[in-house]
Order: sequence, then structure tokens, then C-alpha cells
Amino acid sequence: MFLKKLRLQGWLDLFTNTQLGCSVPDLAEFHTNCKVTDRVVTSEVNGKKVHFDAKKLGVILGVPAVDFDVYVGEDKSVLGTTRLLELAQKLS
Repeated sequence: MFLKKLRLQGWLDLFTNTQLGCSVPDLAEFHTNCKVTDRVVTSEVNGKKVHFDAKKLGVILGVPAVDFDVYVGEDKSVLGTTRLLELAQKLS
């Protein structure tokens, strides 16, 4: 079901392309420095500043990002800190 949903959303290639890799230390640095303001993500990795919104991230990753900014902009505080942490751990 998960793969079917990824396929329907156009995200399957992103998750199944084994040629795409990521540096765990760089990813950790990105998350450490990450801030979201007015639906724009800013961070710094290896001394380089990065900033993007959902549309730009979709272009960078080559995946659809229609209405993604609306989803991430919704107030999720109703879920509580523990539940948000649990969801974030599952997604990552």
C-alpha cells in the first residue's frame, strides 16, 4: 500500500533509486541548522546556506509538490510533542 501511494503521488523513484545517496553527517548538520519561516526552509551545510520552499524542493527532487506547502503549514500542535516525534521518526 505504501509503495502504491508513493507511485500515485509520483514519489516512488525518489525512494527506490539506490543511486541517490545521502551523507548522514551532512543530513544531521542540515537538521541541526534547519529553520522554517513563512513556509521557507533555511539551513546551512558545510558552510553553504540553503533555502527553499515546497515548490522549489519538488523541482530539486524531481517530484510533485502540489499543495505540499499547505500540508506542512497546517497546525499540528494538536497531535502533541510525543506523537509528532513518533511520526517524524517513522517518516525518517
